[in-house]
Amino acid sequence: MGVAGSFPGYAGRPPGPVMDRDEADRALARLGAEHEAIETSLLALQDHAGRRLLEGADLTGVTKERWASTEQSITLLWGYFDAYAGALAEARAVRARRRHPNRDDLVALTELLRGQGVTVAHVVGRPDPSITGPAKLSERFTLEELVARMNDLYARSLDMVVASDSVWSALPARIDLLAAELHRTRSLAHSVGVRPGEHPAGDDLEAITHELTTLRVQVISDPLAFWLSGPGSSAPGGGRPDTTRYDRAARALDDVRREIEAVLAVRQDAEQRLVHLRDVLSRADRTLTEARSARGEVLAKIAASEVPAVSGPATALQERLAAASEYRRHAQWHRLSPLLETLEREAEEELLRARESLTAVTAPLAVRAELRGRLDAYKAKVARHGMAEDPLLIERYDAARRMLWSAPCDLRVATQAVLRYQEAAAELLSQRRTSGPEDRR
Repeated sequence: MGVAGSFPGYAGRPPGPVMDRDEADRALARLGAEHEAIETSLLALQDHAGRRLLEGADLTGVTKERWASTEQSITLLWGYFDAYAGALAEARAVRARRRHPNRDDLVALTELLRGQGVTVAHVVGRPDPSITGPAKLSERFTLEELVARMNDLYARSLDMVVASDSVWSALPARIDLLAAELHRTRSLAHSVGVRPGEHPAGDDLEAITHELTTLRVQVISDPLAFWLSGPGSSAPGGGRPDTTRYDRAARALDDVRREIEAVLAVRQDAEQRLVHLRDVLSRADRTLTEARSARGEVLAKIAASEVPAVSGPATALQERLAAASEYRRHAQWHRLSPLLETLEREAEEELLRARESLTAVTAPLAVRAELRGRLDAYKAKVARHGMAEDPLLIERYDAARRMLWSAPCDLRVATQAVLRYQEAAAELLSQRRTSGPEDRR
């Protein structure tokens, strides 16, 4: 519905200069187009699905209040439209008297088209002041002012109708779909022993059921309570449905469904997971046993070394594993599910801790092995250069070897001995490279 520009009009005197024939014809054409647009808009509003739903609904809250005001606005709109149509018809009748209107005709047209010649009586009683301003029994308008008033009432009425229809189109159907999914989840939960009062997920399902039932009733009776107007938008229906509560219920149902699926998975592969847990804990125990044996070997073979202590087996995990086996034997899947998840995580952590303990205990042996390999590698290098019989190298090699192949081995002293052998070898190799080219004949 377009908004026409307003023209000044003053009671008791002509509303500005008298229009000529062309001005009057242009004004009549413009106002005629406005008349058709307004009529089309009002008929569309009358047939709008949201308006028909509002008329037949048992409304509450803010929607009930706004619909009462909107009904008055729609009634006023039709009254204003009838007055507008009557004034336009009168102006057309004056213009139709003569092909070339005289001055009296033009004065009359000017008064009709620009003056405040349209009187609207509020026959429906005193209207709500929020609709038309201060309450009056009748009002006088120019045609342009009347169009502006109708545009304002139409926009507010359409906004209320479109907002309500948008909420009704979006939320109830989604709530019904979620309720159907909730029903399937509840049936599945009961089949695996997840019931209210026995499992937290069962209590959550009851809470979600109550929330969806309440939410649907409230959406149907008070849709505007679930409407968020668009920021800075003045167009009718600018905004979106508020799905906060629906989204929260959907997320809660997803969480419960995942938990039920976990319980179902436990029922299907519980024995396999228990066997895997026993295997992981057994490997952790064997690794700790190996670490304790290796610690004794390190203490016997390596001197002046800090060797960490090795803890005992995880008896607490073994006891909880036995409890998990009991849950499986008695088909208590909802209790077995969280316990298995915790045990699997802690068993892997226990195996990792055992491996780290073995690595820490055997670190001195790894250092000794690395020193032995380095010493032999340098011996092979000097042999390739024909310096294996050098007395200094033989002396330092023998000293380092005695330290590395004796028990207990002092790693600090052995490291220094290997470094001295490396330095001597590097010095001799450097001297040989700078002594000049070889005679290869």
